[in-house]
Amino acid sequence: MSSPVAIVTGASSGIGLALTKHLLSQNWSVVLLDVQNPPAEAALPKDKSLYIHCDVGSWDSQAAAFKQAFEWKGRLDFAALNAGIDDRDDIFRTAALDQAEFGNHAPRKPDMSTFDVNLLGAYYGAKLFTHYYLRNPSKSRKLGCIVMTSSMAGLYPHAGVPQYTATKYGVVGLVRSLAPVALKVSGIRVNSICPAFVPTNLAPPGLMEAWPKSGITPMSTIMRAYDEFLDEEKAWNGQCVEASLEELTYRGTPVPPGSEKVEIDIHPLRLFDEIYRERNIKFARRSKI
Repeated sequence: MSSPVAIVTGASSGIGLALTKHLLSQNWSVVLLDVQNPPAEAALPKDKSLYIHCDVGSWDSQAAAFKQAFEWKGRLDFAALNAGIDDRDDIFRTAALDQAEFGNHAPRKPDMSTFDVNLLGAYYGAKLFTHYYLRNPSKSRKLGCIVMTSSMAGLYPHAGVPQYTATKYGVVGLVRSLAPVALKVSGIRVNSICPAFVPTNLAPPGLMEAWPKSGITPMSTIMRAYDEFLDEEKAWNGQCVEASLEELTYRGTPVPPGSEKVEIDIHPLRLFDEIYRERNIKFARRSKI
């Protein structure tokens, strides 16, 4: 049986590069997707790793990358949808400038690439991984596995970065809503890691220097979270784990208040799945994008 194959987005630095090295040490083969080449000093083994240039915010770029990734070893077993960027616009702190520059005319269109990379990119990756996972000729693992990188900002709002916060909240919602159907229909577990402050290139100049050293989460905590989600005996699904300092705290899916009192033969949240299932399939089949 060949070694399992992982695909990691945002793999050339930070959490993605650390995960790549971690997986390689555990006999995985790893496909690295990023807009930048991995550093030469990483010295990744050429027979066990493959770098593909990819803009995850572009469907065409991700689709081509996943196809090449699958053809490399003929299988995909795990997707770490990790690529992310911080804010690229501001609504209120540029309002006075917009008033002066544009007057009665609409201000310039905001840069929404944070949504493209952080949220659309994760959705694209989940769809592409599912497609190729189901084409695996054999199983090297019991179930497929998707882990999306959210953030503490996906649990607690960060006022300075509303785009980042909105997309990371979106990742949490995406994971919790995808997971039940993904496991039932496709045999894929879907989970999310919500890291606290980790030293990565995502931090803008000055933030790392100003952040208290006692508040920095070590990369080893994030790797423990990945190990938890890759553990087939534990078989976590639909979980969002908060990775802060040395602690992993599981944040379960909240239950609507009073839902246990609703007199219905099917759980209200399952009702959404039943009603929307065929409708969404029809929309997907009609898509010309």
